[in-house]
Amino acid sequence: MLLTRRGAIAGLGSGLASLAALQACAEPAYPSRTIKMIVPYPAGGTTDLLGRLVADRLQTGLGAKLVVENKPGAATTLGAEQVARAQPDGYTLLMATSTTLAINKTLYKKLPYDPVKDFTPIAILAAVPFALIVNPQIPAATLSEFIAYAESNPGLAYGSAGNGSPHHLGAEMLKTAAGIEIRHVPYRGSVPAMLDVIAGHIPFMVMDLQPALPQIREGKVRVLGVTTLKRVAAAPDIPTLAESGLAGFELVAWQGVVGPAGMPAAIVDRLATQIEQLAADPATRDKLIRLALEPLPPSTPASFASYIKAEVDRWAEIVRKSGAELE
Repeated sequence: MLLTRRGAIAGLGSGLASLAALQACAEPAYPSRTIKMIVPYPAGGTTDLLGRLVADRLQTGLGAKLVVENKPGAATTLGAEQVARAQPDGYTLLMATSTTLAINKTLYKKLPYDPVKDFTPIAILAAVPFALIVNPQIPAATLSEFIAYAESNPGLAYGSAGNGSPHHLGAEMLKTAAGIEIRHVPYRGSVPAMLDVIAGHIPFMVMDLQPALPQIREGKVRVLGVTTLKRVAAAPDIPTLAESGLAGFELVAWQGVVGPAGMPAAIVDRLATQIEQLAADPATRDKLIRLALEPLPPSTPASFASYIKAEVDRWAEIVRKSGAELE
């Protein structure tokens, strides 16, 4: 019997469908191998802490092995580029920050990735307050005393987690708001910079409050104020810079999880569900609050994507007002 053209096409389609079904059956269920979480900062900082909390949750919730890889450098672009170029199969994730996904877009004329197009948003976790800390040898116990000291000692050096980090922009915002002359010394992460403040190699910095709190409580650094508009629940005794004389001063960053662009929706939803359960856990929320982090309302991958787009615009204004140089 002659095979008609229509019959041949139907037979081909049936064959391809069968092949696809066989391939689908052959594809192991996710996750079938180790998941890598890239943290674009050194170990010990806020981003590293959150990355490891997420990693623990995903290991338990997905029954998967997960490793955390710290890859600091170039204002988080080294780690971000690695994830942006990875296969979108759910096995390479990024603990992303407002630096990676919002600030860098304006600060740098050229980036090795597009913050909106090259990533799949999964979930946002927490907001990060900052604090102005100084070496205890600096003769300033209040913000006004520090401003007076800086005015009499122009060119004071300050540390940061790197060019374009919130630590950098926060100090530049302080420079503009207080009318002082200061000099930027970028580090590969906020903790190494803070250690140099403790050692007296640099006099001050704007530091994420979470890793700074133990040093503040032990008297290794002196805190002059936090960068939120309201006092932080974990340290209500620390005044805000806004209430101390810099009206309206606010610097708050955020942390979330993304993967490479093009990840399958089913995998994104599985990861987002696990992270949402982590964020909703009362014990985890209490831990974040005690660590001076601010848990954010639950997000969806779609709402996180919209948030990132809005944050690009918001941080662009902060970058422009701070006077931070484009590179």
